[in-house]
Amino acid sequence: PEYFDINKNVLVIGGGIAGIQASLDIAEGGRKVVLVEKEASIGGRMAQFDKTFATVECSACMLSPRMVDVAMHENIELLSLSEVTKVEGSIGNFKATIRKKPRYIEIKNCTSCGECEKVCPVSYKNDFDLGLSTKKAISKMFDQAVPSSYFIDKKGKAPCRSNCPANVATQGYIALIREKKYLEALKLHREDNPFPSICGRVCTHPCEENCTRNLVDESISIINLKKFIADYELKLGEIPLPEMEEKKSKKIAIIGSGPAGLTTSYYLAKAGYMVEIFEALPVAGGMLRVGIPEYRLPSKILDLEIDLIKRMGVEIKTNHKIENSNDIWKLKSSGSFDAVFLATGAHKNVSINIEGEDLKGVIPGVEFLRDVSLSKIKNIEGKIAVIGGGNVAIDSARTALRLGADEIVIFYRRSRKEMPAIEEEIEETLEEGVKIAYLTSPAKIEGKDGKVKELILIKNILGEPDSSGRRRPIPIEGSEFSYQVDHVILAIGQEPNVNYLTSGKKIFKITPKKTLKLDREEILLVNEEGIFAGGDLVLGPSTVTEAIGHGKLAADVIIRFLEGENLEKIEEEIKKEKVYEILLKSDEVFTTKELSSFENKRRVKISKLALEDRVKNFKEVVLPISNDEALKEAERCLNCGICSECNECIKACEAGVIDYNQKEEVIIREVGAIVVAVGTDIFDTDAYGEYGGGKLEDVIDSLQYERILSASGPTGGHILRPSDKKEPRTIVFLSCVGSRDISRGSAYCSAVCCMNLAKQAMLTKEHLPNSTSYIFYTDIRSPGKAYNKFIISAKEYGTQYIRGKASKIYKKGEKLIVKSVDTIIGEQLEIEADLVVLAPAMIPVKSSKKLAEMLNINTGPFGFYTESHSKLRPVETGTPGIFIAGTCQSPKDIPNSVEQGSATASKILQLMSKDKLATDPIVATVNQIRCIGCNKCLMVCPSKAIEEIEIRGRKLVQVIETVCNGCGLCEAICPIDSISLSGFTDEIILEEIKAFSLV
Repeated sequence: PEYFDINKNVLVIGGGIAGIQASLDIAEGGRKVVLVEKEASIGGRMAQFDKTFATVECSACMLSPRMVDVAMHENIELLSLSEVTKVEGSIGNFKATIRKKPRYIEIKNCTSCGECEKVCPVSYKNDFDLGLSTKKAISKMFDQAVPSSYFIDKKGKAPCRSNCPANVATQGYIALIREKKYLEALKLHREDNPFPSICGRVCTHPCEENCTRNLVDESISIINLKKFIADYELKLGEIPLPEMEEKKSKKIAIIGSGPAGLTTSYYLAKAGYMVEIFEALPVAGGMLRVGIPEYRLPSKILDLEIDLIKRMGVEIKTNHKIENSNDIWKLKSSGSFDAVFLATGAHKNVSINIEGEDLKGVIPGVEFLRDVSLSKIKNIEGKIAVIGGGNVAIDSARTALRLGADEIVIFYRRSRKEMPAIEEEIEETLEEGVKIAYLTSPAKIEGKDGKVKELILIKNILGEPDSSGRRRPIPIEGSEFSYQVDHVILAIGQEPNVNYLTSGKKIFKITPKKTLKLDREEILLVNEEGIFAGGDLVLGPSTVTEAIGHGKLAADVIIRFLEGENLEKIEEEIKKEKVYEILLKSDEVFTTKELSSFENKRRVKISKLALEDRVKNFKEVVLPISNDEALKEAERCLNCGICSECNECIKACEAGVIDYNQKEEVIIREVGAIVVAVGTDIFDTDAYGEYGGGKLEDVIDSLQYERILSASGPTGGHILRPSDKKEPRTIVFLSCVGSRDISRGSAYCSAVCCMNLAKQAMLTKEHLPNSTSYIFYTDIRSPGKAYNKFIISAKEYGTQYIRGKASKIYKKGEKLIVKSVDTIIGEQLEIEADLVVLAPAMIPVKSSKKLAEMLNINTGPFGFYTESHSKLRPVETGTPGIFIAGTCQSPKDIPNSVEQGSATASKILQLMSKDKLATDPIVATVNQIRCIGCNKCLMVCPSKAIEEIEIRGRKLVQVIETVCNGCGLCEAICPIDSISLSGFTDEIILEEIKAFSLV
């Protein structure tokens, strides 16, 4: 045989009592232990118990010292919030890959003062209390938790934020609104978007499309909450300046003062850089100013947020047009500017390419809105036809109405469903009397004396989807008709005007879509000389928030570029961040069961200016919501990302240990042996519809009752009903819910329920001396030292045992009626109860099968891990070097789990006492003393490695080791476990085999 060295380190998977005991024993034996626990603290189920049986001692008093020993032991490396994702190798030399989730807190420096928890605005269901209480997004798992540090719970990025092009912490500012911290909410908004007043009015609110509340009733009115906090600030006076860094000597030129250019200038100025904006128009704001009508975005609101940027030191030069590429290069090469950002938007109307487009009275939509904004057009009369279905078309129609048009019809070539305009804008347009003709396209514009007179149109049907994903309009032959008009506004689209980039000595590259081609798209880099570009110039016609997102990214990249960072490094980090964000996204934010538990609450109804007060002027149409409405709307938020990243805990933490940017780690550890002690889950008793199916608030499971009994639990140890917080007088306990039931649960017995219910009944009597407890049982299983005596003690406490199962539980008034049959006397019973406690089955954890496949260990018929031999090797698996302990092997109580933890440690320390192991091929070995010669193994062996022999008149089998391929079929089929696989030579095993052979 070949000999190899043994790695003397040990991996323990699972930080319950079995894993804790194994870790401590192995560490005391002088070996290094890596203890991996998926939760924020070790302790497992035992940490949730009030008392343990049979001694009825305080669970925390027994467990906490062991947990502290784990934390303090020099030979134990504790990895909480961690999971093993891959295991390679074999006994003596395993390599484990461990995924460690971020805690978002530096453990070593956290003082556990709790100040962060006090200011956290997010509360959600406390899993440790099994939903009987709530906890904050930043918390400790429980008071005695190890590590003794707070942690932040995040369920990835909130869907609203993940769908926001500007990456605004939407859930965060909604949480702060809920706490009436309006100015803090605004400050948080400006961390990612400096224009809450503007976006509160014109944002297309994609966040609402992704809002989880849609799965319950309607999305939260996020845009109106944004507008509410912005208006709240404006009522107080001037917008306060943000905190700004010290002034720096470097200067950046920005071409264009639209949302992308303004955003970039805001964040550059905030970082201390000098910024100068060059704007071709006589006013600042770009399409915000000349593309969005006053009734949607009042100029005074725009002025206020642009004025903030000016007060930050940004100089805006209007009427300063960049004529050609030479002007751009001059800015950069003259030495006046260290970087240039191009953000000239998409101000050019797309041609419709039909006859008559050049007639007088045919107006491009973009130009029409711009000329109205600049007071070049002050009225318009007659019949107006608007061609298009986007926001420019809608805005043009409503603007024309306010300028005096007699009749306005929007002609759109697809159906209402395909219209790209904002739905609310379409509804308001129809309310105001503008007509929309769907499935209609212009064919020709006819005129007289050079002026438009008639529009020739054709009807369409919808065909297959085109590249935009919308169904393609197909003209219906012979369906042409005419419409008399005085003006035609063409608003089928817009594009960047790139003429200035393609004229001059050193021109820029343009894409087929007439956008500026970037050298490095991830970092908005035009070329490595420090010219960047973003917004509509790069994206094509897009939304305000998309432009803001580009502006923010540009500012970040430009700052890093000016500080001397390598461009390739910046690009690589941004790509990694995008991949990481995708990994953070959760497909299922809430289960169907959780969604059904949320109460339906109506979305706030938005008030609008009365029709007669708005159609002849440019007053703002959408009215603000009230303070009460804002609070009610913020209350509708489901906190689906849990942590909202509102920054309140960061501000409260004097130790400065909170870091939202912590990332997941991948840790590699090499070990010689592995202990699996992942514990169990509990059966979901909602499967029993006759017991209320989770809808009766005062029907709980026994682990929930354990938390109610606990002094550290949701009621401080006072037994109170969940529904009304009153003391129950009659408590009914039902055993075997999910156990010994093949129809909805499993056929096996969960072993501990009888003892646990007896214990809880006795504790109930101690807490409530005047109470009465009933225990319904199938039969009482009380194996073990003094366990039967424990049942007798429960009866002496006055507990009434009834043999039988409850058939139904329903509510009558304030009482629960438990219907059953006493199977001993054959009598039907109806017991009025105040509280019903169900004893659920212990079931394998959800990830047990995946872990079994990873470790190459077997699971039994019920999903628990199987040992190599139930009697002789109760803690060893079929894979050498991997051991099991605790309830992941089978349901058992705490003393047995502790025993198994120590047993695995004993086996591992025995293995680690060797310096080397000898390898053999993986082959089957036969315990010939046990073999009964049934020949089942012989029949299934694919390699014909098993042969029949006769010893002293007994027919037995033996394995031809040189032929055996170690497939394990023989081991699986052997009815008496006389065959096992072995892949290494362990002297202890050999000695045991020899001893049997000599008998």
